Amino acid sequence: MSSLSLSIIPLLFLFMFFSDLPITQSSNNKSSLTYKTCKTSSDQNPNISLNFCLTSLGHGATSLRRLGLLSIRLIRRNVSTTRHLIKKLRKNKRLDDPLIKLCLTDCLELYSDATLMVKQARKDYKAERYFEANLMITSVMNGCSTCEDGFKKKMVISPLTNMNHNVFELSAIALSIINMLA
Repeated sequence: MSSLSLSIIPLLFLFMFFSDLPITQSSNNKSSLTYKTCKTSSDQNPNISLNFCLTSLGHGATSLRRLGLLSIRLIRRNVSTTRHLIKKLRKNKRLDDPLIKLCLTDCLELYSDATLMVKQARKDYKAERYFEANLMITSVMNGCSTCEDGFKKKMVISPLTNMNHNVFELSAIALSIINMLA
């Protein structure tokens, strides 16, 4: 045998050995921090879907505190995206239903407030003021629920249902993590 084929044999052995090992830690690996956190959260709160939690938080967080910070960051992004969508919908000339426009105006105010609340929640969370962070995140949850309820009360279809739901569920996840740390 040539020296080239002899040097390939150990490489093949190493490849076969390591090919069975996971390359990255998966968020649905039942021993991962994300899985354990999402499982506990979804078991304790019917507003939290295990799959939504796992998909949202992903993998790679090395501590519960980092998962909490990630969840607050996700809320901030979703609140910001929803706020921009509301502004865009309000400017839409084809949207001529005055009831929907009125609801969107109310939602814009709620999401503008939520932007400030999430920012404060992040500061409180980083300073380990969990009670205050909890209050801010709870207010964000109430805001997106109030937005959605406004459409229902006026008996019109909300164009924000999915966005409101995502902010609500991400907030529930953040609250669950905050309560684990407090």
